[in-house]
Amino acid sequence: MSNTVAKPSSIAETVKSSKESEAEHVSEETLLFFGLVGHGIPIPEECNTDGFFSHFLRSFINVHHIQRGQISCTILAKPPISNGFGTLHGGAVGSFVEVLATACARTVVAEDKELFLGEISISYLSGTPVNEEVLANASVVKSGRNLTVVTVEFKLKKTGNLLYITHATFYNMPVASL
Repeated sequence: MSNTVAKPSSIAETVKSSKESEAEHVSEETLLFFGLVGHGIPIPEECNTDGFFSHFLRSFINVHHIQRGQISCTILAKPPISNGFGTLHGGAVGSFVEVLATACARTVVAEDKELFLGEISISYLSGTPVNEEVLANASVVKSGRNLTVVTVEFKLKKTGNLLYITHATFYNMPVASL
């Protein structure tokens, strides 16, 4: 029976080697993930223009009703705005919230005030399958001199199930006169 005691330097080297091996594995897994989501695929030239994303996003929205403090519309969850799991992409949901909440806030905030989007919160309750229609209803919850709060609810048109609940807070600022 030998009384061999590992030297601290050899333990440190073993830990370092283990961490390097783990880092290589994590790096490979991360690169694989980025490859699966399309990292490195060039953007087509016709998409590389000012305002392209806004126009692209609005093409999925069909507005039904606009009145002071309320907007009602449907959104079609087509493949270009879906994720690899076959559901509406969370980033697309966030973009729709920004567009709809801003439009809804504009129905109550005077044109001489600039809107600054200060906060968005989104509760993702369920996924939206590809090619399904979503009912989106935006409503002003509060609007004052300096602040406007809008909520947007998203429900699956087919079942009425609640998908996402959101709130957006805007700061109303006078437009600077230079």
